[in-house]
Amino acid sequence: MPGPRLTVVGSINVDLVARVERLPRPGETVTDATFTHIPGGKGANQAVAAARLGAQVELIACVGNDDLVGVALTELHVAGVNLDKLKHVDVSTGVALIDVDAHGENAIVVAPGANAELKPDDVHIDDTDAVLCQLEIPLETVERASELAPDRFFLNAAPARTPFPAADVTIVNKYEVEALPERAGVVVMTLGHEGAVLIEDGKEVARATPPRVDVVDGTGAGDAFTACYVVSILEGRTPEESLRRATIAGALAVTKFGAQASMPTADEVDALL
Repeated sequence: MPGPRLTVVGSINVDLVARVERLPRPGETVTDATFTHIPGGKGANQAVAAARLGAQVELIACVGNDDLVGVALTELHVAGVNLDKLKHVDVSTGVALIDVDAHGENAIVVAPGANAELKPDDVHIDDTDAVLCQLEIPLETVERASELAPDRFFLNAAPARTPFPAADVTIVNKYEVEALPERAGVVVMTLGHEGAVLIEDGKEVARATPPRVDVVDGTGAGDAFTACYVVSILEGRTPEESLRRATIAGALAVTKFGAQASMPTADEVDALL
């Protein structure tokens, strides 16, 4: 049976990752790091994750005409994400500079590049069950996606920027929640290793705790969580079960190196449910 149809409007990056014993302090240089470059970007991460979880996914995004494109699109092709509406521009493909320490903690700086060229007129929504956005693309483009969403609009309000449009469900971490407008209705807030809570009309209505895992790399954990919560809701699961599945997906994502390569499948999530 075909899975739910999801349109993701968001970013595509190449992650330039340095793995090091500890993260540098301001003004400090650390050495003996190992380096790799892998596909990333919150839009692409969530599109890959949703596809692995069983959704039929289309990604509307923008990349450059440069040597980074091949790396940026690798996992999207493998996951079977529809890229028919991918836009190409003569600007560098987006890049994220990521430092990861021996405990899996990370520090990330993003250079948006081509992601900043994804304009409202580039957003054309076909038959879909929901639209999912993040905030690594222009806010006016996010607004346009929310207006064109035929049914449900999900927003992962990360990185925190304001003002952004209201959504049927807004997903944030404990730091980003401070940027939410008062009109926010259903809010899912992630709490790292403590799990996540579901908030409706300002009141906590559900809470889930993830399984204990060995942390390898925290990059992409929030994207795995977001994709799993959205896909679970679209499959008709209750918000409580969707929250539990999402915390498991986020936990599984930190057990492997890299963002998209660590996104779990539905079978892997349900095995721990």
